[in-house]
Amino acid sequence: MPEKNYTYAVARIRSKELQLLDTQFINQLVAARSYHECVKLLLDKGWGQEGHMEVEQILAYEYKRAWDFIAELVEDMSVFDVLLLPNDYHNLKAAIKLVYTGLQEDKHFIDQGTINPDTILEAVRTQDDSLLPEHMRSSAKEAYQTVTQTGDGQLCDLIIDKASLEALYAAGKVQTNDVLRHYAELKIASSNIRIAVRSQKTGKSLDWIQRAMAPCDTLDVERLSQAAVSSFEAICEYLRQTEYEDGVEELVSSLSSFERWCEDRLIQKILPQKYNPFTIGPLAAYLLAKGNEIKTVRIILLGKMNQLPDDSIKERLRLMYV
Repeated sequence: MPEKNYTYAVARIRSKELQLLDTQFINQLVAARSYHECVKLLLDKGWGQEGHMEVEQILAYEYKRAWDFIAELVEDMSVFDVLLLPNDYHNLKAAIKLVYTGLQEDKHFIDQGTINPDTILEAVRTQDDSLLPEHMRSSAKEAYQTVTQTGDGQLCDLIIDKASLEALYAAGKVQTNDVLRHYAELKIASSNIRIAVRSQKTGKSLDWIQRAMAPCDTLDVERLSQAAVSSFEAICEYLRQTEYEDGVEELVSSLSSFERWCEDRLIQKILPQKYNPFTIGPLAAYLLAKGNEIKTVRIILLGKMNQLPDDSIKERLRLMYV
């Protein structure tokens, strides 16, 4: 879509932003006495569909509605491929597991992607990699052969996760929009840091760690890998020399705290898009804000469902865009 046409799309986004959940409403959800009261508040706010009371039903509907709205505004949705690539690789994992186990269930597929999930499933079933984009072919073949020959589901996941990050890196490098480029870089960097911490805790080898990590511009993955085989303190010491130094305290607390810090950092980075009237940035920011909002609501609903204390739920809440 030509840049000059985004002015109308951004104007439409401004009205949609008014419907995003603010901190006051999020606090209201946390204060709700039960899961069903939470759901009622969301339904009254226009979320989900009447009669759909399950967490994933509500969230999937809201996610689809956000992407359908953007599709009404943008003729060429490929500009958002960098946001959708992780969904494609999630669907590749699901397809391989379905074919390997012989199950027929497809509820684990995500509809929003650059490739139809049915096409991915057909490619795995028939072993016809020509149905897949080039960046996915070798990893799909390797992952399928790995799980069918060794039964090692963890290694299968590693192969696909690494390929997903590499595809995201390649897509981010050619991005001209700052929002989408920053999203790709932060997603890869935070994934590498999580790999380092989990690998250190489980005693993974240097070879395994290097095989799992993907290139990114804000981290030296070789130094991070070496730190991971040394100690958790070595990981933190290296990160203090990077732009992620402010997140080290959260990482020391827990991985989930660090993940929240990364997601809050992304929201802070995209906040200026509220005042950008011309480019695709505000549309990308809206999609990221909506994804963040959906994740926050999931945390609250699951917390209420499992009867967690309100303070425990609040600790995991994300920064809101509005």
